[in-house]
Amino acid sequence: MWNQIYNPLAGSIWLSTLAAVLPILYFFWALAFRRTKGHIAGLITVVLAFLISVLVYNMPVKMSILSFVYGGAVGLFPIGWIIVTAVFLYKITVKTGKFDIIRASVTNLTDDHRLQALLIAFCFGAFLEGCAGFGTPVVITAALLAGLGFRPLYAAGICLIANTAPVAFGAIGIPITVAGTISGLDPFKISQMVGRQLPLLSIFVPFWLVFVMCGWKKTREVMPAIFVTGGTFAIVQYLSSNFLGPELPDILSSLITLLILSFFLRIWKPKQTFRFDSVTNKTKATETEIAAATEVYSTGQILLAWSPFLLLTGLIVLWSIPAVKNFLNQWTYKWSVPVLHQTVLKMPPIVTKPTPYEAVFTFDWLAAVGTAILIASFFSMFLVGMRFKTWLYTFGETLVELRYPLLTIFSVLGLAYIFNYSGMSATLGLALAKTGVLFPFFAPVLGWLGVFLSGSDTSSNALFGNLQKITANQIGIDPVLTVAANSSGGVTGKMISPQSIAVATASTGLVGKESDLFRFTIKHSLFLVLIICAITLLQAYVLKWMIP
Repeated sequence: MWNQIYNPLAGSIWLSTLAAVLPILYFFWALAFRRTKGHIAGLITVVLAFLISVLVYNMPVKMSILSFVYGGAVGLFPIGWIIVTAVFLYKITVKTGKFDIIRASVTNLTDDHRLQALLIAFCFGAFLEGCAGFGTPVVITAALLAGLGFRPLYAAGICLIANTAPVAFGAIGIPITVAGTISGLDPFKISQMVGRQLPLLSIFVPFWLVFVMCGWKKTREVMPAIFVTGGTFAIVQYLSSNFLGPELPDILSSLITLLILSFFLRIWKPKQTFRFDSVTNKTKATETEIAAATEVYSTGQILLAWSPFLLLTGLIVLWSIPAVKNFLNQWTYKWSVPVLHQTVLKMPPIVTKPTPYEAVFTFDWLAAVGTAILIASFFSMFLVGMRFKTWLYTFGETLVELRYPLLTIFSVLGLAYIFNYSGMSATLGLALAKTGVLFPFFAPVLGWLGVFLSGSDTSSNALFGNLQKITANQIGIDPVLTVAANSSGGVTGKMISPQSIAVATASTGLVGKESDLFRFTIKHSLFLVLIICAITLLQAYVLKWMIP
């Protein structure tokens, strides 16, 4: 057995924190300033974290290596599996020419890129997050936007920013459920509290998406659509999270918003059209160009072109039904990681008593969302008329194209697991917990940090949920608020998580340009987490009536 040590350097939490944060600082510097490729920055950061875990935290070498391998394996499955199959499905529609019809069908509803971002990145992305999570919405929506003529960097960046409001209730509410399990608090109360924080962000995110794309002047032109999108989503998110629980807010909010916004766009159009490929005041030339690109297709042709994504949506919903998931899990295999499983002891105050850290790799090959997407891809081959030989070739081509993003994901998930099993993550959390009465302001930062490290709001809640509760009790704050803030703050860290960056670059042809995307999203991530910090601080001391 090996006990985690959270304060290894001369009894000083701040020196220990400096040691623990060094790999993160290097990773930020490598991407933001050195513009290092993602997989290279990830591997160097892993080496640095490994050395600190062994030399500073006295973690046995074998345990540190195996924690990296274990995390890397989780990065490849289920996360890498989702990326490969989702990009594969998208490539099927491109190779068969069906994506041209998809593009035309969206353009017929609106050829304005601002409104397409609201429909696809915000609404459809939130629906996919609610059903599946784990990178699925970013892969699919970023690829769709790139195919619609968005600049690749903006397609990826906008989808990452859009994937903030729904993350806390993603994958049928798993992050909230895990937060309740870890902290011992009622998940329904946590759902209510998150539902009194995130709607304030949900109102703002659609505006911010458009503002990032085109600035204030052109944002004003579509303010009616922005109000409809943000207002509808926020209201449904609040009502469902406060009266139904954590399972359905994303699915209900996204579907209702998508329907209302689609109807609204049939009766309202902006005076001018904004597109990245031909930013207008429209000339006759661009009118002709757009008309030529927007051929009229029959309803049958449009449904056939969309059939891979409709099939994908149906299967993801089916896979998320508890009874179906339980049935599919009969063929799930689990392996305890040797040397690591239950040999690392988590210690107080991270937990209430010394607790063995589990290390079990789950291979749910049939229940995994990636498998549902692969099945959708297989049947899509028949629907769109693709030969099996071409289908296989396209799958192999997808694997080759994604080799570097998969390497990046392997390394950054391995890095996250070194941080977790060595106790370095806990050191960072304890340092933030030392902020006393200001802790409500920093509680969301803890969630933000957890999601940056792990790429998952669920993992962040599992890592820091109990610490949030303990610290809140120590300073006399309702722990429901701080545990909820961990999840609400975590959503703003999703867009800069190395895992998310790798997913987004893979789906938009930006492999090797992870640093550009990181530089694009980091300022928005910091800005949005500060909003959540301010909301939490106000709720802790001024707006206490908002706490359930």
